Order: sequence, then structure tokens, then C-alpha cells
Amino acid sequence: MKRTALFSLSMLVLLALALPLVAQQRDGNHIFAQPPIRITSPQPDSSTPHGLFPVQIKAAYGLNSTPNQGQGQIIGIVDAFDDPNAESDLQVYDTQFNLPVCTTANGCFTKIKVGNPAGDTGWGLEISLDIQQAHSLAPAAKVILVEANSNSFDDLLAAVDVARENGATQISMSWSGGEDSSELEFDSFFNHPGVTFMASTGDGGHGVGYPAASPYVVAVGGTTLTLASPLPLPSPLTPNYGNETAWSGSSGGISAFEPGQSYQNGIFTGCGSTGMRCIPDISSDANPATGVPVYDTYGYPQWVEVGGTSVSSPDWSAIFAVTNSSRAAAGKGPLQTAIADLYTFYNTTHYADFHDITSGTNGGCGADCTAVVGYDLVTGIGSPKVNVLFPALVAIEP
Repeated sequence: MKRTALFSLSMLVLLALALPLVAQQRDGNHIFAQPPIRITSPQPDSSTPHGLFPVQIKAAYGLNSTPNQGQGQIIGIVDAFDDPNAESDLQVYDTQFNLPVCTTANGCFTKIKVGNPAGDTGWGLEISLDIQQAHSLAPAAKVILVEANSNSFDDLLAAVDVARENGATQISMSWSGGEDSSELEFDSFFNHPGVTFMASTGDGGHGVGYPAASPYVVAVGGTTLTLASPLPLPSPLTPNYGNETAWSGSSGGISAFEPGQSYQNGIFTGCGSTGMRCIPDISSDANPATGVPVYDTYGYPQWVEVGGTSVSSPDWSAIFAVTNSSRAAAGKGPLQTAIADLYTFYNTTHYADFHDITSGTNGGCGADCTAVVGYDLVTGIGSPKVNVLFPALVAIEP
């Protein structure tokens, strides 16, 4: 049976763990995914935005120090089903946060339906989150929203192809299903040098999901971010990173099916070319208690505060868009192997390009569930210091 995510307004206030990572569900030859998004509970007043605003996330991770905002880049957002209010809600969000308005008319926003996807309020909230987060952190980039006909992997991966074929060089996938041996057949969808694919690891704590487990996908986990100052800063260019711990819901672990990759050699027992693929690769804020505001009028009362690794994936899509924009300005092409590049800098700079998350757990399985110094199966190599990582990624040849 097809699994969908449906919410009522009464559930909005009561639900603390919305749409956690679930095992892939089969219906004949089909496998279904879910979006790992969690609604903050108790939910604050819906008439105004609550949570970490775009300017705060930029100041925390160093995105406020980058010289461009993603000009010339296309961010692909792939989700299932349809949100008929996606574009109009994005315009309200833009106005609220003084962002460049992103519309079909001005060429910034494009919605592509693959088939005839039905409306779905659960996935609709995911859609609003994804496009608003990506646009808020890379406001000069174009956003292509590709809506898959359903949440089956067949339909979602067909939508991934559409995003790539329409010029997206960074593609965010805020959805996941549990592992299955058939996933190896899907890896070819992501084996396209020059296109950076990223996927949420999931919100169920210790465990591995797909497509994050693919060796060609940057797997994005979650943290709990604390700002140095919760108050408005005197300048948007002021750094404001306090500290981070591993978020208990951040999924991660060692894949049961995907072979290990050389870029993970030596990072953790059981990973690398003599082991199996390990996730996550990197992380950023995902705890719903330190969530972000989303404007959504398709089944929700305007402003909703949400978290989950569904936030992390579009955030990283913006980081890659800003990077590729500066690479283009320098006469270079987009990053060819972003996932391997991240590990190269992790290994050669003694973690200087990342915030190393060294505390917190996502389960009771000992070392595999605990954030430690260096790589771990909860937060990967850490969260970004974009002001340091960005110039290093731009400098890569060609």
C-alpha cells in the first residue's frame, strides 16, 4: 500500500516526532520513501515565524562571509506529490526575511511535475521547507522544484533525473527509506560527476537509510546548534557560532549493502575500501528544538517551526551552490567529486574546515551511536565552517 504523510491541524500541536525514518515499504516491485521532517512541539504561535532565521544560520556557519549568493547556479529540490501553494508561500517567506523574491515570472523559481502528482499536505510541508531553506541561504541561485508522481523510489528517482537534465548541479533529496538489497540498482542515478547529490540520513536515530547510503550521495546528518548570542547581532557579518552536539534523531551507521569507498579509508572501524559505506558524511542543525520557520498554507496555519535532517540537506545544497558560483566566476566547472573532496579537506587540514561534534548520541549501541573526536556515525566529519571550507573548495582544479 502506498504510504503518504498526512497531518491535521490538531496533530500539528501534539505531534513531536513527525515522519521519522521508516523501513522501505514494498508494494509489488515498488519501494516507498518518507521525508524526515519533525514538527517542533509545542508549536509556537503560527502568525509569526519562530526558530533560527536565515541570517542566524548564515552567521553560525560562516555563510555570511561568502562573496556571492549563488549567482548562476541551479538548486534542484526533489520531492514527492504536489504542493499547489509552494510558489506563493515562498513569496511570503521572502518578504518576511527581506530576500529577493523568487518567482516563475522572474525566472528564479521553476516547478516541474513529473506525471500528475496529487496534492499531499505532509509532503507539501517538506516542499515548502526545502525550497525556502535553499533559497534563504543562496538567494541568488535559481530553484527548480521537481515533484515526483508518488513517493515510490521509481518515481522519485525519475524526478532526480529530471532535475539533473534541467541543469541543477546541486540536488537536494530530503527523503529516505530503510536499506534494501535492491538499492544497488539505483546508485547509477547519482553517478554523475559535476552534479552534487545530497540526502537526509533520517530522523530515527541509529540506522542507515537510502539514498543517503549511496556512495555517490553526500549523506547529511543532524546536530543541535547553539548560537553564541541569541540576540540580534550588530552586523549580519558578525560570526555567531556557539557550539553543537549530536542530535539524538540523526540517523547514521554502516551500510549493510553498499561497498566501502576509498574516500572513507581510515575514518572509522568498518568503513572504507576494506569495509562498507558509512553515513553520515557531514551534518548541520536539525533538532526541532532549534528548528527553522517555514511558511506553509497548504494544510497548515501559516508559520510552522520544524526540524529534522530534512533541514540539513537543503542547507548544504545552498553551500554547494555558493561554492560552484564562485568556481564559475573563476572560470572553473562545478565540483566533480564533492563527497571525496570533503574527506580530502577533513584529512589534510586536521578538521579545520569543519566543526567537530564530539558529544551526544543517537542510540544505545556504544561507539557506533556516540559522537567522538573526529569522524563518527552520528555527525560524520562535522558541520561546516563555510568561511574556511568555501575557498578551499573553490580552489580545487579543474
